[in-house]
Amino acid sequence: MTPRRCLIGATAALTFAIANTSAASALDPLAPRDSWGLFHQTPILRAVNFAPRESWRYFYYSHSGRTLSGDAAYIGAVQTALQRNGYYCGPINGFFTPAVSEAIARMQKNHSLRVTGTLTLSVRRALFLP
Repeated sequence: MTPRRCLIGATAALTFAIANTSAASALDPLAPRDSWGLFHQTPILRAVNFAPRESWRYFYYSHSGRTLSGDAAYIGAVQTALQRNGYYCGPINGFFTPAVSEAIARMQKNHSLRVTGTLTLSVRRALFLP
């Protein structure tokens, strides 16, 4: 490959990454992300989408799991991530129910984590959530 083609490809990739992060972050700070950190928003509108949330995704890093268990928007994001990974089949309603706890426990077991069924930092990282 010529250096010119590499430069064009790198510029296109950087432009694509910047466009996806800056435009989508204004819409939903808890939108599910893939392994590249890109947003994937669905056209389905749920009641939990209207729950109050932090204005910037990185503010969630300072909250503990116990605090986030009462945050409807965050639990909705957890339910969506668990459902996307095949651990949760219930409604996306923003409530930390026993079904959510059981789904977290199954995910912890499959990821060789300590099984507690609670929202720990390792669970948040495994689900690509802040």
